[in-house]
Amino acid sequence: MSALQGQVAWITGASRGIGRAIALAFAREGADIAFNHLDDDARAEEVAAEIRAMGRQAFHTSADMGDTAAIRSFTAAAEAATRMPDVLVNNAGLNIRGAFETLTEADFDRVMDVHIKGMFFMAQAVYPAMCARGSGRIINMASQLGFKGSPLLTPYCAAKAAIIGFTRALSYEAAPRGVLINAIGPGPIETDLTAARGPEWRRAIEASLPIGRLGHVDHIAATALLLAGPGGGFYVGACLSPNGGDVMH
Repeated sequence: MSALQGQVAWITGASRGIGRAIALAFAREGADIAFNHLDDDARAEEVAAEIRAMGRQAFHTSADMGDTAAIRSFTAAAEAATRMPDVLVNNAGLNIRGAFETLTEADFDRVMDVHIKGMFFMAQAVYPAMCARGSGRIINMASQLGFKGSPLLTPYCAAKAAIIGFTRALSYEAAPRGVLINAIGPGPIETDLTAARGPEWRRAIEASLPIGRLGHVDHIAATALLLAGPGGGFYVGACLSPNGGDVMH
């Protein structure tokens, strides 16, 4: 039997990149999928079509994870289309780069709203049903930068570190109720966003990694599948780090 046969997974930010890879990996393992995106309907429908071609249900809608009203709307629509999930992956994110002294309150709020508020209230939206059922998995997307930091990325690094702290704290409440909360801290991954940084950035990053190359979105999807499936049954408050040796802990 497939690892997620008969389960429902909700994934935020899954029209492209890491979220897309996780959605497809979960569908291949038998899960029905609901996901959101932000004004990316064409790409989202391509992902949904791939999921349906596997014989699984797929639902998607545009919803800003930095807006609690949009989170409530997405939750209601996803529940109506599927049901409350067995697995939630909080993957939606964004980045605003800049020297610390140039960053505005709006910059700070936007990064925190999507990464922290969105993660917090999406988890809260599904948590009671998981506790009532006595089982569930919540996977939060952190980053190796939550451990090591980086110049010009203070809000992003702070948000990713907060995700790790949230994961650990909620695990104390959730695990005794059958709900396992964990995080993933990817290293540099080949995505549209990293491609936009250019070849010089890529060469520098690859030279700094012990493995000598960027990761692929499928590496992160495989980690998410481990945490979501039977093999993830003894992970509590962990942050798994597929990062090519960028941070070793």
